[in-house]
Amino acid sequence: MLKTEGVTIKFGGLTAVNNVSVHIQKNKITGLIGPNGAGKTTFFNCISGVYVPNSGHVIFDGQNIEGKRGWQINKLGIARTYQVINLFWKMTVLENVMVGMHSRLKSGFWSDIFRTPAQRAEERRAIEKAYEWLDFVGLKDNANDPAGSLPYGGQRRLEIVRGLASDPKLLLLDEPAAGMNTKEKGELDVVLHQILEKGVTILMIEHDMKLVMGVCDYIYVLEHGQLLSEGLPEVVQNDPEVIKAYLGGDDE
Repeated sequence: MLKTEGVTIKFGGLTAVNNVSVHIQKNKITGLIGPNGAGKTTFFNCISGVYVPNSGHVIFDGQNIEGKRGWQINKLGIARTYQVINLFWKMTVLENVMVGMHSRLKSGFWSDIFRTPAQRAEERRAIEKAYEWLDFVGLKDNANDPAGSLPYGGQRRLEIVRGLASDPKLLLLDEPAAGMNTKEKGELDVVLHQILEKGVTILMIEHDMKLVMGVCDYIYVLEHGQLLSEGLPEVVQNDPEVIKAYLGGDDE
């Protein structure tokens, strides 16, 4: 579904991502792990259109997407969440989800201004679909609450469902379990598998190794912007180079 070929991203004299090639399989959960500062979020930003790589290619469904704007990449079928929760805090939970649907709505400027029958019908369908997504993550009863009033775990789930509302083929999750307690992480585990059942492929950055090893089908490891290791979870977690990257070598 997605592959990168030799992607390199530089900021002045700093190489944040260095010649990284990955292959993300359809209908799988793929993990992207590594120590802090390894280049994981920078790599996500390259895929989602925040950064343009200095060299290399990003190919989604057979189409080169490097250099495209974020909204164009979203329309092609890639959605993402952020490490720092990025909701519209004063808008309602329902309105946040509907914002995520914007790229799939067809009504134009004048239709919206004059509230044409077609525009009103599309809006009704969008609201119904938004309620379905909120029910999917257990937030339907909070639909009319301000997003900022949700507990932390609810805010994380709302950000995920806002990404899903754009009907993506691939969902990029940047540390979805960050700040969650044990109960919330268990609920997230269930949601991730339910997302997969809906036919949405997942690429996930995460520091919680128990969650990563439990849900991911395949894992890539970055260190200092370079690909350090890859493989099945049981292979990666026993790789001496990965253990050294996380825990340090004997000389350290």
